[in-house]
Amino acid sequence: MTTFQELGLPQTIVRELRREGITEPFPMQVATIPDILAGRDVLGRGPTGSGKTFAFGLPMLSRLAGAPSRPQHPRALVLVPTRELAVQVKERLDAPAAALGLRILAVVGGVNIKRDVTFLAAPVDLLIATPGRAIDLVKQGLLHLDAVEITAIDECDQMADLGFLPQVSTLLQRTPQGQRLLSSATLDGDVQALVDRFIADPVLHATAAVTAAVDTMEHYQFDVGTAAERDQVVLHIAGRAGKTLLFRRTRYDVDRQVKALREAGIDALGLHGNKGQASRTEAVRKFTSGESRVLVATDIAARGIDISDVSLVVHVDPSADHKAYLHRAGRTARAGAAGMVVTLATDKQLAEVTTLFKQAGVRPHRERMHTHSSRLRELTGARKPKGKPVEPPHQRPHHRKPRRPRRPGR
Repeated sequence: MTTFQELGLPQTIVRELRREGITEPFPMQVATIPDILAGRDVLGRGPTGSGKTFAFGLPMLSRLAGAPSRPQHPRALVLVPTRELAVQVKERLDAPAAALGLRILAVVGGVNIKRDVTFLAAPVDLLIATPGRAIDLVKQGLLHLDAVEITAIDECDQMADLGFLPQVSTLLQRTPQGQRLLSSATLDGDVQALVDRFIADPVLHATAAVTAAVDTMEHYQFDVGTAAERDQVVLHIAGRAGKTLLFRRTRYDVDRQVKALREAGIDALGLHGNKGQASRTEAVRKFTSGESRVLVATDIAARGIDISDVSLVVHVDPSADHKAYLHRAGRTARAGAAGMVVTLATDKQLAEVTTLFKQAGVRPHRERMHTHSSRLRELTGARKPKGKPVEPPHQRPHHRKPRRPRRPGR
């Protein structure tokens, strides 16, 4: 069994990992950490949950240790596609960084830029950023990339899907050549073009085929008849005891689904790109802690967010393509744990769903379902919600201390 120490990481990081109960590296980490420590450019391709954050983050921190940084001039840059992933990467790397005496900062859109200005006024060793916010800071002269020694691009295929690669290219042009790392579930199309342009003589580490991300899951297709029948099935599934992640295709559908669930007594929360950062952070926090057991999301949640013990993922709306299916599905069965993925198909969607599964390389168990099906309860733990309506979070009463009565004459 290979250990983190045998991979060449400093004893300080090894002790911190051990303190967190992490002693055995994942295959992706075993493959990539020595090459990154040696200064090689690395392409890491692996399924979701394969440990890519530590695979590039720990050796980056190791290489930064022992040297000073300047305000507004980070020595390492990690670009990520979403705000949630930026926060998650920072949380994962905070403790190892602190153990080495390094400072990490995450800057993302949707947050007042004055906060970033304040935090960049002190030396930052590793900056984690969404591309848009990084460019805004550069243009305003508040961030300088001339000292960057190592650049990592995380979830690069999602960067391409979201149209961020031109911004990524702009930022890479402003960094010295240095060491460059790229992490992605797939390496094709526009991602390959980015590699060809900016990464010299990289070593590729791929721990599994793209479709292997779904091998530890059970996949089901529930034929639900009409959209109205589907909506009733969703209510029963969401009434189950475990953590459930429901995917809808549009922001409007997410909001409408959350409203229906809360009216049925289910404390569901929504996550999509039109919500403010505070709302998105709170939704992820409550779902992660189990305070809310149901999260309804667009594909913004399909990448990068690592929430443990999500036992069921439901495609209320079939995903747009097979890649989106795989990434949605990857929110369950994290790190080899068991999980179930259910796709609901109305009669009008049967042909579309059949094609989708074929492209994803998945052979689902297919069953006809309605709210009274014993198999629905048996497979998912579905139950009819019986609670009273739950008020939307922003409508809950805000209790304030009563004001003191004014004195006469004032």
